[in-house]
Amino acid sequence: MRPVRSAARAMLASIFVVEGIRTLARPESRVQAVRPLTDRVTPLLERTDPRLPTDPVTLVRVKAAADVLAGLALATGRFTRPAAAVLAAGLIPHTATGRDDRDQVLRNLGLLGGLLLAAVDTEGKPGLRYRTTHAVDRSQRSVRRALRTARREAKIATASAVAARKLPG
Repeated sequence: MRPVRSAARAMLASIFVVEGIRTLARPESRVQAVRPLTDRVTPLLERTDPRLPTDPVTLVRVKAAADVLAGLALATGRFTRPAAAVLAAGLIPHTATGRDDRDQVLRNLGLLGGLLLAAVDTEGKPGLRYRTTHAVDRSQRSVRRALRTARREAKIATASAVAARKLPG
């Protein structure tokens, strides 16, 4: 399954890397499409921290750079789950700003589905939640076993002490 996962991740990431590089080269082509979204986000960014960039061109470049980096991470198999989550989070506003073209929205929804699958894929290895709950279960079983053993040994010691008192001498 490993080669299939690697190929699928590379194919999924390729569109984000290519589009991100195109957008970094010519961010003006994307600025008009995202202007309604940046106009709504700008006051929030200014309230959060005045040092954050609010210029639409800069915001488009930041998203494009994030897409390229996360796409490369996803394609190379490094930090695949966080990279897929970053790409999915960036795809949501991108889909929201492209409401005019139904095919584009459907394509983005398909990409979002693939990214969500990649974000939760543990490659057949148990996830952190599974490992922690099973580690807790194992330690609880170990404690119960130790408690049973201690009770049994205490019972044996008590029986030995009672028997020793009954012996003459």
